[in-house]
Amino acid sequence: MTTPPPQGNPFAQGQPQPQGQAPQPPQGGFPQQAGQPGFPPQGAPVPPPQQGRKISFKTIKNIVIAVIVVGVVVGGYIASQDDADQAAVGDCLKAASSSSDRMEVVDCSSSEAEGKVVKKVKGHFTSLTAETECRKVKEATGFYAETGDGEEFLLCLGDA
Repeated sequence: MTTPPPQGNPFAQGQPQPQGQAPQPPQGGFPQQAGQPGFPPQGAPVPPPQQGRKISFKTIKNIVIAVIVVGVVVGGYIASQDDADQAAVGDCLKAASSSSDRMEVVDCSSSEAEGKVVKKVKGHFTSLTAETECRKVKEATGFYAETGDGEEFLLCLGDA
């Protein structure tokens, strides 16, 4: 004698599902996941909590030093843009300070303008040679010579 084959899914729990419908999840819910009470199971090793990346004092110190160095370099560059060595014919100059013999470029419409560059000559000049060179320039009423460190030049100055 033969037995008839079983109807439906022999592995399904509970009642057989009608054809054309999705299977239902088993009662009792889904398996436990991390963060739910009772997870991980008793006796299972607990992973250490993840720590955020801490920045060391040395790293912070190096960043601060780098920012200061960049600031000094940029500040020095900006400040040097007004120096007399950047002056061209037609620029106006004023004394950098009352106690300094250095000159800096200013706007010719400024009340601070003390002289206007009428000639610029590169090279080393003594006071005597500078005065002699600027006397050759008709509009010149004075001069400014820079010697020593850096670029050496002579500026023949006229009225601002």
